[in-house]
Formats: sequence, C-alpha cells, structure tokens
Amino acid sequence: MSPTMNAETPIARETARRRTFAIISHPDAGKTTLTEKLLLFAGAIHIAGSVKARKASRHATSDWMEIEKQRGISVASSVMQMEFRGHVINLLDTPGHQDFSEDTYRVLTAVDAALMVIDSVNGVEAQTIRLLEVCRARNTPIITFINKLDREGKEPLSVLDEIEKVLRMPTVPFTWPVGMGKRFGGVFDIRNDQMRVFKPGEDRRQDDEELICGIDNPENEKRFGDAFTHARGEVELLEGASHEFHREEFLRGEQTPVFFGSAINNFGVHEVLDALIDLAPPPGSKAAVQRVVEPTEEKFSGVVFKIQANMDPAHRDRVAFVRVASGRFERGMKLKSSRTGKEVKTASAVSFLSQRREILEDAYPGDIIGIPNRGVLQLGDTLTEGEMLQFTGLPFFAPEIFHTVEVADPIRNKQLRTGLQQLGEEGAIQVFRPAQGGPLLLGAVGPLQLDVVAHRLENEYQARARMAPSSYRLARWVTAADPAELDRFIEGNAYRIAYDVVDAPAVLYSHASELRAAQEIWPKIQFHTMREHGGLVVHTNKIAA
Repeated sequence: MSPTMNAETPIARETARRRTFAIISHPDAGKTTLTEKLLLFAGAIHIAGSVKARKASRHATSDWMEIEKQRGISVASSVMQMEFRGHVINLLDTPGHQDFSEDTYRVLTAVDAALMVIDSVNGVEAQTIRLLEVCRARNTPIITFINKLDREGKEPLSVLDEIEKVLRMPTVPFTWPVGMGKRFGGVFDIRNDQMRVFKPGEDRRQDDEELICGIDNPENEKRFGDAFTHARGEVELLEGASHEFHREEFLRGEQTPVFFGSAINNFGVHEVLDALIDLAPPPGSKAAVQRVVEPTEEKFSGVVFKIQANMDPAHRDRVAFVRVASGRFERGMKLKSSRTGKEVKTASAVSFLSQRREILEDAYPGDIIGIPNRGVLQLGDTLTEGEMLQFTGLPFFAPEIFHTVEVADPIRNKQLRTGLQQLGEEGAIQVFRPAQGGPLLLGAVGPLQLDVVAHRLENEYQARARMAPSSYRLARWVTAADPAELDRFIEGNAYRIAYDVVDAPAVLYSHASELRAAQEIWPKIQFHTMREHGGLVVHTNKIAA
C-alpha cells in the first residue's frame, strides 16, 4: 500500500481494493483463453468461449471485433471488470499480434501489474521479449503463468532457465507441474505444501477441486508414480537453488512468481487470481508534468489511454477509455480536458465487460471508465475537475510501412475521410495528410494493421479503400526552438512534409541516408521517433549508421 494512503477515507479504502493488470504474451500462447477463464472463475461469465472454436456461435468475450471473430486473433485491447474475494479486478486484454504492439504499449501505461503468459511448448517467444521490455521500462510487476501443460512441451526447468536467460528475469516458482501432456497429473503448490489434482474440463468453474496435502503424502506417488517422484526431486532442487520471493523486488519488476497450468482446462487459473490479489499492488501515484498525483486525493483526475470507434455498430459511437488516477468519479460530474479547457460530459459514462457495457455510477483509482464522445477527447488527454494537469508517457511511434489510400467509389469519399479520422484518433493506424495535397498516407508498424483498417473501413464506414505501397520507409516528427526555422524547413521540404491526425508536422524519407543528410543540413531542427499523444513531441531520434 502506498505510504500516502489514508485507510480511513472511502477513496483510500476503495483504492486498496483495486487491482488493475494487463495480460501479455506472444500470439497463440493462450492469452485470450486465460482471460476468459479468469472471468469465468470470478463469476463474470458462465461459459468461456474458446479461441479455437471460431466456427461455433460462441466467441471469446474479449474478442468483440468482427475481424477477431473471423481470424481467431486479438487485434484490439478489451477492458473487463469483475469482483473476486472482496477486490475489484480490472483486466485489460491486449492485442497478441506484434503489428498492434503500439496499442499494447498504451494499455501497459494504464495498469499496475502484468500477467505474462508463456506457452510451455514453445517457451519464450519474440513478442514476449518486446512486451517485457516495455514492462521493464516502467518497472511493472510481473506474474508469470506457464500454459498448456496438458500438451507435451519443454521441461519446466528449461522454461524457467529461458525466462531467466532470455528475459533476464529471476523466477520464483509458486507451483510446480507433475507430468505433462497425457501424463499431466496436476501442480504441486509449493507454498501451501499440497497437490492440486488435474481434471480436464473446459466450460464451467471447478468448485470440487481435489487436494492432496503434503509432499510426503504416499497418496501422491501412489496416484502419479514416476511423474510425482520426478517433480518432487525438482521441487527439492528448487528449494535449495531457487531465489527467495521478496515482494519489494517483485514490485520493482525485478523478479517474477511463476505458476503452471492449462488455461483451456481451467487449471491453475484460481491460483493466478489469488496471486493477483495477494501480490499485485493497488493503484499508486502518477507523474504529471506539473506534479505527482496521489490516488487518494479528493479531486478526480484521469487519463485517456485508448479511444475505440464503433464498439456498438448500431450507434457508430466513439468511446474514450479513461484510467482513473485519483479521487472518485461520479456520473454527471463536470470534468475538463486540460488540453482544450473544454467541459466533458460524463452522464453516459460506462463500465465494461469487453463489448458489453453498463451505465456507471461511480469509479475509483485503478478503474477504467468509458466516456462516449464525438471527437472531443484524444489519446493522452488528461481529465480533471479544473486543475491544469498533463499526465505523460503515451507515445506514438514512427511508422515503418506507408501506403497511399483512396476510396474505391468517389461517392463514398466523405465516409473514407470520416473513417480515417476516427481510426487515426483511436490509434488503430497513423494517418498523414501530405502538405502539397494528394492521397492520404497510412503509416503502420506491421501489414496486419493495414488489413484491419481496410476491413473496418468497409464494414464500419461502408467505404471500400484502395491502398498502394508508398516509396516512403520512415517518418520523423519535426520541431525547432525557433518557430521561424521550423517554417523554413517545412517550406524547403514541402514535397515530403505531411501532417498527422493532430496536425503535428512530420517529414518522410525513403532511405535512412536522406534523414542523415537532412540532420546535417538542418542542425537546428529536431527529428523525433515518437511523439506524445496530444501533440507534445517527447523523444529525439539518434539515427544509427
């Protein structure tokens, strides 16, 4: 608990009950399935929709976008709130596909902990490495769940070794598997000295859990034979060689407790929920440009970390996802956007279970609230009761793939422009408007982003887009201490200048050598690889040779 939290105030008591976390993994490690099972255990849903059963009528709760249901992938981040053991859990499911890592980065700015899912068959994979680096940069505490023990996979000690060597993260096993694949008997709970017996079964909560107490209980070897003897030897080895769990190191993101299980069979999920409540931190302080904001302050503050268009296709709406940073939110309260100074209406604020939502009466630090709006709010906006605050740390990254985009049917040009404006504002794609006119440019991190945007333009905005690869390969946002110098640069390079969705100027190049030459010719211009949402450029590029 934060030292500034006064447990006597209602805000402090509610804050202490909150746990806000994201699930991160490589695609197909079982992240979305685990999300479903966590909801199932917390009683938020009764039947979990397996990601594999895409031809069935049931789809994963957290995969609500039509293209996700068709392809069996997560390309948007979902928010789900549930109660468990007297705590309020805010679970943010993130896109598993690397082309949507920017959206995942934004989600990770809104959480206090992360649950890392690793596939026991494949071990540590590329996207896991990238996401862990983001968590490490923010000192985010990480709980690890090693999934798919119901399949033949790598030896558990080998997976731990990978986590320690590849991710450079010391591990502390809290449970240990007995067998795997067809011989998977369950997991031994090291801390509570008991065996949790595995029972396959997908859909409903298992309230009839079978436990065998004590590692020396002869029932274990009688039931599981050599598999238990082998596991017992490894547990004894770990007790001598493994790291001791230190909560302070965990909270600094310097070691990770490890759990084993099979998400699709609801096995090992309960222990993960318990760990999130017992180990993960409640919401803490948040840095703004002006000062540090404590969660237990009386006045409300929050930050927009995500905007989603068309969550409800029938209403063509846009919802701003706001992470509450301090105070108590009440429906109908008057809030202001620090960027514009304009009042933001909150009478229609909602809470989430993925696509399903309910009108929200109040919320506390750590909670995620949805505010329907028509373009008033942008990513990175700070909302307060009047104080001028600007929270930081929500960047756009310079894209690496560029396509021109035009509407296939000129009559639908307005729909295309509306769609691109809204998809640009939500961060699904970066949209650049060339200074000298011509077709709009789309900037992406990966090609799947372009596929998803084309699909959404056609299905949500009825605007079929024609896309073609551009010769550009890199973009840099440009600023200068002297506005006149920036004007001269833009005028002299107008043919390669484009403005993004918040009208921040960027310069486009086909080769890195062109950028290096420009940096030499224009020493007073700063070239940035990222900018803060809201238009503030935060990072200057140092280009590699």
